[in-house]
Amino acid sequence: MVSRTVMKSSLLFLCFFIFFTLQLLEAQKPPAVYVFGDSLVDVGNNNYLPFSVEKAILPHYGIDFPTKKPTGRFTNGKNAADLIAEKLGLPTSPPYLSLLSKVHNSNKNMSFVSGVNFASGGAGIFNASDKGFMQSIPLQKQVDYYSQVHETLRQQVGASSLEKHLSKSIFIVVIGGNDIFGYFDSKDLQKKNTPQQYAVSMASTLKLQLQRLYNNGAKKFEVAGVGPIGCCPAYRLKNKTECVSAANDLSAKYNEALQTMLKEWQLEKRDISYSYFDTYAALQDLIYNSTSYGACCGLGELNAQIPCLPISSICSNRQDHVFWDAFHPTEAASRIFVDEIFKGPSKFISPINMEQLLAI
Repeated sequence: MVSRTVMKSSLLFLCFFIFFTLQLLEAQKPPAVYVFGDSLVDVGNNNYLPFSVEKAILPHYGIDFPTKKPTGRFTNGKNAADLIAEKLGLPTSPPYLSLLSKVHNSNKNMSFVSGVNFASGGAGIFNASDKGFMQSIPLQKQVDYYSQVHETLRQQVGASSLEKHLSKSIFIVVIGGNDIFGYFDSKDLQKKNTPQQYAVSMASTLKLQLQRLYNNGAKKFEVAGVGPIGCCPAYRLKNKTECVSAANDLSAKYNEALQTMLKEWQLEKRDISYSYFDTYAALQDLIYNSTSYGACCGLGELNAQIPCLPISSICSNRQDHVFWDAFHPTEAASRIFVDEIFKGPSKFISPINMEQLLAI
């Protein structure tokens, strides 16, 4: 039999272990998350753009969200921005335009200290990726908004406190897919740029915006590459259900240019840390191991001939689908991606994972 002394010692050790583990997790929790990007991480900003047609406001969007209602997220439930916040033990960073609306309505200063989401469905690295500024908030404008937030925070908490706060915060950047869609939708862009030239231009333009974030206090970055764009249901539909290789090739070229840029930028700025998520490899892995590569919500071949409208059919096994609609992943797929962002494996996340980024 185990003696009471041994049992007490074991329980005492367990209590100390739990206590110190919780202390460590709390110490690694960032004070805020600032999100920039497109529909993969938009949590409702486009709902506040009166002329935008890029809105996830129809049933069946949000069918698996806690409220069971559309929220402006382009998926069936939570997206990657929500799930990262969930992993960190933080509330989801609210959409910037919702906070701006509250400021205007109440005439009071709104605190942005707990994080803000600037992402916008349809947004690109290039300003004209959505064929009209009224439909989304391009990355340059998102960073403009952040600059305004930075100035407000500086006035509220002081320069020294803000510098420390932002140095521990996480800056998430998920963008680029719409620029690739834009390239293949534009004969003019294709005439003026080879795929390689376009990919390098995307990466160098993104660097300008990352530098602006750095100039305003950002030090820790989680940056996602683009997925195999040619394998989304909308593109498969154009190619007799096969992935479009040209779109995938451009995606791969951009991801390579992005990684090179990040490595060189870190050599220039020794005080930044970044984690790069290889969305291409992670999504490709899911697609190749899935029995269904069509959309969960839609109509026609691959459920992608007609968008996810109220009249559309929806699959019941949403946990088994990679794609929710013709372009966006399901919550289940996003959960897998976020798990990989936090813990690896290294073939999907480099040079460090999110947990290692937090510990710096």
